[in-house]
Amino acid sequence: MENGDSNEDYDSSLPVEKWCGDEQLYQWKGFWFRLQYLLGTRQVLDKFKPLPSDVILASFPKTGTTWLKALLYSIINRSSGACLRSNHPHMLVPTLEVQLYGAQQQSFSTFDSTSSSSRILATHLPHQLLADAVKPADCRMVYVTRNPKDTLTSFWQFVLKSRSYEEPWPLEMAVEKFCNGVVPFGPYYDHVLGYWKESLERPEKVFFITYEELKDDTKTHIRRLAEFLGCPFNGDGGEEEILDEIVISCSFEKLSSHEVNRSIEHSPWMRLPMSSFFRKGEVGDHRNYLNNEMVERIDTITVQKFHESGLMYGVN
Repeated sequence: MENGDSNEDYDSSLPVEKWCGDEQLYQWKGFWFRLQYLLGTRQVLDKFKPLPSDVILASFPKTGTTWLKALLYSIINRSSGACLRSNHPHMLVPTLEVQLYGAQQQSFSTFDSTSSSSRILATHLPHQLLADAVKPADCRMVYVTRNPKDTLTSFWQFVLKSRSYEEPWPLEMAVEKFCNGVVPFGPYYDHVLGYWKESLERPEKVFFITYEELKDDTKTHIRRLAEFLGCPFNGDGGEEEILDEIVISCSFEKLSSHEVNRSIEHSPWMRLPMSSFFRKGEVGDHRNYLNNEMVERIDTITVQKFHESGLMYGVN
């Protein structure tokens, strides 16, 4: 998130909702965007031409994106951690609508279409919008989701870090906006269901995993990811050692300890310190913030949206 929305190519006919402070969100094709992300999104859909060898990490904001960037990079490149010590995960795996397209676009060697290795790219775009761009390439996609209550809590904390307000953004307002779907790249439930349904239809191309699964048994799911990506660990001593090192080097404790990830310097694409992408990484942290009424409201919506669609997830 960053200040200074551009009005370039702004469509005044779009529905607008107040979001946080004096911030506004714009609804386009059923989803909500901050203006500069909407402009980046349109550029992605107009210009992005994925390759069959690409790996696209998709996620709703604050669901484990930074961790998955480190994991995917390490799995594909068989990295034991040296690269992660000097590079922030967001610089190793750029986000399409923020870093590669839009007002803050940067140059990345990993985006070079002549590269012989798989490009790893990230996005917060919903599958409902991205599908037409990626299906012709038939590339692989990995989607990570997180308990809606932890997602909301982490998003709220992230917003508080990203702005200087005369008054803090009330948690009650954050809950209201989240439940109504008025949040960047939301509604959250539609976002998750879009990728989940696609993973059921095309499991060989869309890998759907939860943050909680990864936390519970990281090593097992790294193996699964490697097999899905076509670079399985072969079981010999050297590969097994690398696998163990990836688990350790990509742990929250290890990643958050690196100077590059503790830096108070602002990122090139957001007016936020690089350290802001690492907070707690805990499962169930919402219990420290949400009251019973908030929990009951979100759980009720989760049952209606997820459980009634067949995705038995998110109420715990």
